[in-house]
Amino acid sequence: MALFQKSVLNKFLREVDDKLIAEKYSIFSSYFLNLEIQQNIRDSKEEQFQEGFLRELFVNVLGYTINPNPNYNLTTELKNETGARKADGAIMVGGKAIGVIELKSTTTKDLESI
Repeated sequence: MALFQKSVLNKFLREVDDKLIAEKYSIFSSYFLNLEIQQNIRDSKEEQFQEGFLRELFVNVLGYTINPNPNYNLTTELKNETGARKADGAIMVGGKAIGVIELKSTTTKDLESI
């Protein structure tokens, strides 16, 4: 079963700005497809690359604004409301988290085992 109806998907795809997609993919690929950067990421601990990952992908490619900038909609280290744990990042709307970002090692194969 498809996640979206084809007609809905096609409607939104027609509205996508091809030039913007190409520009953002160029930014993405110049960083994340760089072999030296990939190796440095593999050699880093999760905490070392956390802010860099959020900035490179969510800010530079996807257009989010990271805290402490005014009107931010992306934050790091958001405390879990029900426990002492923290999420690596969160997408915010109106001061509330609507999406949680949890980073894992490049060697993590089974998320269920975490």
